[in-house]
Amino acid sequence: MFNRAVSRLSRKRPPSDIHGSDGSPSSSQQNPKSTAKWAASLENLLEDPEGVKRFREFLKKEFSEENVLFWLACEDFKKTQDKKQMQEKAKEIYMTFLSSKASSQVNVEGQSRLNEKILEEPHPLMFQKLQDQIFNLMKYDSYSRFLKSDLFLKHKRTEEEEEDAPDAQTAAKRASRIYNT
Repeated sequence: MFNRAVSRLSRKRPPSDIHGSDGSPSSSQQNPKSTAKWAASLENLLEDPEGVKRFREFLKKEFSEENVLFWLACEDFKKTQDKKQMQEKAKEIYMTFLSSKASSQVNVEGQSRLNEKILEEPHPLMFQKLQDQIFNLMKYDSYSRFLKSDLFLKHKRTEEEEEDAPDAQTAAKRASRIYNT
């Protein structure tokens, strides 16, 4: 269940806004490149499914992917309305990330670990303190390294090349039409 939720979260795409606020088609100059948004803040990165995917790739190489997976699981958990489903998700988060036997244990302060008894009466913000710790760990540690990583820089270069490519293709097509007529 957890893996499906993470997969769903990382695949979600925000609706494309193809028109500006005035109703005219928006240009690439009006919409900042995804890498520029990612570099602006960790929050922006985590709101973009492609950003989450790239950040996960980076964290996997650093052996700390569990941090972003925990953060995503907590975000999904906070949106859960059904009490029985909330109990199941809370237990899954606890067993996957917080238990001493967790398969993907996150590094949170010992005093902040939850007692298993709290899982019986879950509430949407029960993991908030721990989620904030992990967010800050990512923000002040992994995120800055991600922005300097080959993975990020390569994606940024590819994005810049793609942005330049349409102009070159259009000029080539115009030249082709001129010389082939």
